[in-house]
Amino acid sequence: MRVVIVGCGRVGAEVASSLGRRGHAVVVIDVNPEAFERLGAQFTGEAIAGPGYDRQVLLRAGIERADALAALTSDDNVNIVTARLAGNTFRVPKVVARVYDPRRAEIYQRLGLVTVSSTTWSVRRVAQLLEHHELDVVLMIEGGQVEVIEVEAPPAWDGRAVNAVSAPGELLVVAITRQGKTVIPTFGTPFHAGDRVVLATLPSSQRRLESLLAGG
Repeated sequence: MRVVIVGCGRVGAEVASSLGRRGHAVVVIDVNPEAFERLGAQFTGEAIAGPGYDRQVLLRAGIERADALAALTSDDNVNIVTARLAGNTFRVPKVVARVYDPRRAEIYQRLGLVTVSSTTWSVRRVAQLLEHHELDVVLMIEGGQVEVIEVEAPPAWDGRAVNAVSAPGELLVVAITRQGKTVIPTFGTPFHAGDRVVLATLPSSQRRLESLLAGG
């Protein structure tokens, strides 16, 4: 997967390094070339100096071939402009924007932008959102302490019961939509491939969710 990270602050550098270690092709953009020092010697991706909302800079970063982009600068306006440019102009499949003002985050989510706003969990959450295009954050409760996520049931879930992907206190299947009908499932309700599944989960359950989405 090719990922463009705009903003090489602490969060941007950690997300870039994390994705790089997982084998993804990562390009980092920042207006300050000195910021790339945060990436460390182990980083094998690309670093491009310039504003992330500049079309020419994005083209140099290979935005037309990008699978995902995260706008993670310290400026909400820059992040939103960059995210909308990536999504609306370059049709990047997955775009995430970091927003500091929770009031603005709610507005941008209504416009269809995926946003993160909590510094304490944004690194792992951004990486998760970029890697799993099928994730759709429906609601974040108390700044992300509990997340309500909608996903498409992968083929590996076909025929498995709800209790096979549930973890009491960590991961709960809230609803299943199949052929236009939505139900509240029991633990014995089977999944069908292609179901739209709504889950309530803790950010700390990231690895379990990733494993389940991969068929584990």
